[in-house]
Amino acid sequence: MNVQNDVAQQAEFAAIPDRIEMSENLYFPTQIFSFQLPSDYLDDANAMLLDAISAERAKDAKGIQRSNFRGLGGWHSHNHLHNEAPYQPLVQLIGSACCFISERNGYHKGATLEIGTMWSIVNPPGSSNRAHIHPGSLWSGVYYVQTPEDCGDIEFIDPRTENLVRPARHQPNKKRPRTCWTKVNFTPTAGKMLIFPSWLYHGVSPNLTTQKGSAGERVIISFNLNQIKTKSHAS
Repeated sequence: MNVQNDVAQQAEFAAIPDRIEMSENLYFPTQIFSFQLPSDYLDDANAMLLDAISAERAKDAKGIQRSNFRGLGGWHSHNHLHNEAPYQPLVQLIGSACCFISERNGYHKGATLEIGTMWSIVNPPGSSNRAHIHPGSLWSGVYYVQTPEDCGDIEFIDPRTENLVRPARHQPNKKRPRTCWTKVNFTPTAGKMLIFPSWLYHGVSPNLTTQKGSAGERVIISFNLNQIKTKSHAS
């Protein structure tokens, strides 16, 4: 055995990592789009939406049961608000967001991203929304109309089940890279709109605001989007 050659070979192997080309490639990202209404438009627009939602609640105080908890006071409107006049300014805003997403993702020009259903949810203090998805649609979204402090974050859950079942260990007291997060929370602010894949599990934490009466209600408008063939491309 030639000890000198063996040592030289070990040194050569030890130097290999310094010469390896390393790169990170992300192939399956999950998009969450965020849009913010301009401040000079915000107050009037949301005041009009609050009036419309209050009128809807007066007509249908029971509402429907979906991810909301009726027993905790959560109210859910019917699913066709986008067909009603008071919501048309918001429908136009969503349309602009749809154009942005379609362009960003290189969607086919023969299909437009359009609203299929749209509804309102009102969460008084103590209420929340269970984790859920939106079957039958491509994208889903939420627009925040009224958001008192501590009214409940929306939480998105990692769709990679195996990553939840067999999680990796990370360094304690050190922030993980974003690609290693298993949950993402957004604190709602009035005038913000989020649009996300309909298959992405999400829920809303309890409304813990200390504000009283209607000012303490968390009020949102949510919607589902699908691609619809344009008339010129319809068969």
